Amino acid sequence: MKFSKLFIPTTKETPNDATLPSHQFLLRGGFIAQTGAGIYDFMPLGKIVLDKIRAIVKEEMDNAGANEVQFGFVTPLSLWEESGRANTMGHEMLRFKDRKNTNFVLSPTNEESVVNMVKNRITSYKDLPVHLYQINTKFRDEARPRFGLMRGREFLMKDGYSFHSSEEDLVREFNLMEATYKKVYTRLGLDFRVVAADSGAIGGSGSKEFHVLADSGEDTIVVCPDCEYGANIEAANRKARSFDYSVCGELTKVETVDTKTIEEVATFLNIPKSQTIKAVIKKAIYEDKTQIVVFFVRGDDELEETKACNSVNALELDEISENEIIEAGLVAGYCGPFDLPSNITFVIDNEIKDAKGMACGANEINYHLINTDLSTLKDVKYYDLVAVQENDSCSCCGGALKYTKGIEAGHIFQLGTRYSSAMNANFLDENGKAKPFIMGCYGIGVSRLVAAVIEQNHDDKGCIWTKETAPFMVDIIVSNSKREEEAQAGEKIYEDLKAAGVQVLLDDRINARFGFKMGDFELIGFPYAIIIGKRLSEGFVEIVDRKTLEKTDVKIETVVSKILELIK
Repeated sequence: MKFSKLFIPTTKETPNDATLPSHQFLLRGGFIAQTGAGIYDFMPLGKIVLDKIRAIVKEEMDNAGANEVQFGFVTPLSLWEESGRANTMGHEMLRFKDRKNTNFVLSPTNEESVVNMVKNRITSYKDLPVHLYQINTKFRDEARPRFGLMRGREFLMKDGYSFHSSEEDLVREFNLMEATYKKVYTRLGLDFRVVAADSGAIGGSGSKEFHVLADSGEDTIVVCPDCEYGANIEAANRKARSFDYSVCGELTKVETVDTKTIEEVATFLNIPKSQTIKAVIKKAIYEDKTQIVVFFVRGDDELEETKACNSVNALELDEISENEIIEAGLVAGYCGPFDLPSNITFVIDNEIKDAKGMACGANEINYHLINTDLSTLKDVKYYDLVAVQENDSCSCCGGALKYTKGIEAGHIFQLGTRYSSAMNANFLDENGKAKPFIMGCYGIGVSRLVAAVIEQNHDDKGCIWTKETAPFMVDIIVSNSKREEEAQAGEKIYEDLKAAGVQVLLDDRINARFGFKMGDFELIGFPYAIIIGKRLSEGFVEIVDRKTLEKTDVKIETVVSKILELIK
């Protein structure tokens, strides 16, 4: 392709709302154009990159034995009502009515659609397993679309769904998809980490996320430098901490006037914060009700809200006012697990199960309890509630855990029978008994990967595309296209590289200065440039490596072979 024939509207101006490098450079480099909040068009260069990523995803999914389909972008709301998710998806799911007043949604995901496709079409265990996937547009009405392609409202996604007759076969496919996804991200030239994750609104018993490591990532992930352990902060666990606090006498109520915080309590009682119990009071939001819940963790720990939300199966947790706390019969700053009002739901962190010698609120203003024994509590729900901190011990190897940032670019789930049971989608097993399909779900953010590549590969000048994702591998820059000998040399190298199967762009713009052409090369981020200029008369051209910006003089008759060597 020749630059003069391509629509590549580069610009020096950075939009005010573009804060991430990928957002800035994809806009400035003429890859994407914003048409609305969180909505972007892909221009020619952007479409080439998008299609390259899409092709890699498709190839690896096909190699794994999955079948490509395509669901409608518009889905009847009735399918979501059937699954029970019509309300739980919230405002992110955009709903509308047609002229006949029928309710529809713009698909944010397609579990319901795939169950509807398979239902009554696969009836026997003999026809299982089957794996269907699509690469299609999704829409989620994000409250705060930002960061360009990283968090848009409209996006391209690969979503796949598998159907099985046994849990064992689901685990086999889940593991196959993990291996397949690793192949995808490796081929794209990305540094990534597979981490345990929370299943969120999709549901299921187990899930893993695939994170492209980048300082700009929205997600905090916990990793162990000494082994392969990794988890989203929402699902991370640690080796349980152990403390041996003795009980020095009987359970005692101690006056602690104006002593509400953990720091104040520990100082007043002359004990470490780890010997105290922290109460966190929240409102749990459900479809049909709101409930006050108290979560108890060790005093030097912090509550992880996603874990807490999951522990009570709530849609979300909300803050609670002081008046609401009082009305519920609770005492802010003095709340403890002993003698709570009978109508109050509470959950205690696993690590303080049956703990002895702890101090906690007495549920009475200005009083705390000491010499407690949590084993005396009845009908208690325990759950992993704490947010893992840096330098906590890895549960796998004992190493010191660390935080890093990641861009979620893929997510796989073991769904089980959540959707098939709700939608009455069954098969007959070997005994002729009807059973719901056991399902898996597997997603890759294809358009997000366009941005993720740049978040991991850029400098202050612009994009640095990996070899698998670059719109063109080589940019031939003719310093002065008005000079016939330079133009002819550029044309010959261009034709020779094309004949060798190299994706090459010839910058043949006559009215563009050399500095402008070089600026576009650095901004757009082609892996290599061949500069035809001042040393042509001596039989030399220059190869520029975009990643290092190193320049190498090469004899013109060897430049093609040198490029072929570099792009292996």
